[in-house]
Amino acid sequence: MAAVDADVVKKIEGAYDILQKDEKGHSLLKKYLTKEVIEANKNKKTAMGASLWDCIQSGVANTDSGVGIYAPDAESYTTFKDVFYPIINDYHIGFDISKGAKHPPADFGLNKLNFPNPDSEGKYIVSTRVRCGRSLQGYPFNPLLTEAQYKEMEQKVKSALEGLTGELAGTYYPLTGMTKEDQNQLIADHFLFKEGDRFLQAANANRFWPTGRGIYHNKDKTFLVWINEEDHLRIISMQKGGDLLTIFKRLIEGVNQIEKKLPFSHDDTLGFLTFCPTNLGTTVRASVHIKLPNLSKNLDEFHKIAGKYNLQVRGSAGEHSEAVGGIYDVSNKRRMGLTEYDAVKEMYDGIVELIKLEKSMEGK
Repeated sequence: MAAVDADVVKKIEGAYDILQKDEKGHSLLKKYLTKEVIEANKNKKTAMGASLWDCIQSGVANTDSGVGIYAPDAESYTTFKDVFYPIINDYHIGFDISKGAKHPPADFGLNKLNFPNPDSEGKYIVSTRVRCGRSLQGYPFNPLLTEAQYKEMEQKVKSALEGLTGELAGTYYPLTGMTKEDQNQLIADHFLFKEGDRFLQAANANRFWPTGRGIYHNKDKTFLVWINEEDHLRIISMQKGGDLLTIFKRLIEGVNQIEKKLPFSHDDTLGFLTFCPTNLGTTVRASVHIKLPNLSKNLDEFHKIAGKYNLQVRGSAGEHSEAVGGIYDVSNKRRMGLTEYDAVKEMYDGIVELIKLEKSMEGK
C-alpha cells in the first residue's frame, strides 16, 4: 500500500487549527479530532486507499457541520476508530462502544408487529414513511467509487430490483439519459433526488454525476429505492395516512427480497454500514408528516416533548427546512443499540402520545 501523500498529510495536520479557530463551529469532528488523533492516524490508509483526509474533508470545508465526518469505505470505521468511535458514542446516545456496546442482530419483529392506526380519522397524520440504508459488500462508498464501479453496481442493483415480485414489482429509471417526461413525473411525485448538497460535495460524494444513479418505484408508488444517492441503496416504503403496519411490512418484504440477491455490508459492532456515522446500526428512519397545531404553537416545548420520546422534529421537507402549512416531519432519533422493530415502535409510541396531547389541548 502506497504511503499517504505528503500534501494530504499536510492537509490533515492543518485541519485541527481550521476547526478550532472557527468559534461558531460546534461539529462533533471539532470536538474529537485532537492533535493526538491526527498524529496517530495521519499516515494510515484503508485497503481501498482511504486516508483520514477523505473522512474529514467535508467537515473541514464546512465548519458549520453538525457532525463533519463521513466514511469513504466500510473499513474506515475501524481504521480511523480513534475519531469515529467517540463521534458515534456521542451521537447515538446510550450506545457506548468503549463500554463494549454491540449493535444487536437485525430483528424486524415480523411476528409481533402491532401498530393500530393512531389517527384512523386522518385528522393529524398526512403520510407515513419508513426507510433504511444499505451498502453493497465489497464496494467503497461514494468518494472512492470509480466510474466503472458506479456502472457495475447500477447493473447489479437494477437486475435485483427487476426481480422483485408482488406489490413491489415496478420500474427502474436511470438518471443518465432520463427523458424530460420521466423527469417531470418523478419531480411531481417528489421522488427525484438532486446532486448532493455542499456537505456531500466537499466529501467528494458527487463524482461522475449522474452515472450509476437511479430511482426504482412500484406501480402504486408506495415502494421506492434510490440508487447511489448518499448511500448505495435507500429503501423506502410510504403512503398517505397513518397505517404504519402496512408500510413497515412492505419495507420488510422489500429488504428481504433484495437481500437474497445482493450481499450487504455489515459489522458485528456497528450493524449495517453506510456513508454517514449518524446512519449506522438499524439505519431505520420511521417518520410521519403530521399536523399538531396546538403543540407546535410553542416550538421549544414541542421539541422538548418530542425529545422525551426520542423523537426528532424537522420541517416538512426534512432537515434545515421550514414547516409548510403547519406540517412537521417527526421521526425516531435512535438507530443504534436497538432492533429495527424497537426503532419503529419508539416512533409509533411517541406519535400516539403526541396525538393524545394534541387532543387534550383542543378546545381549551
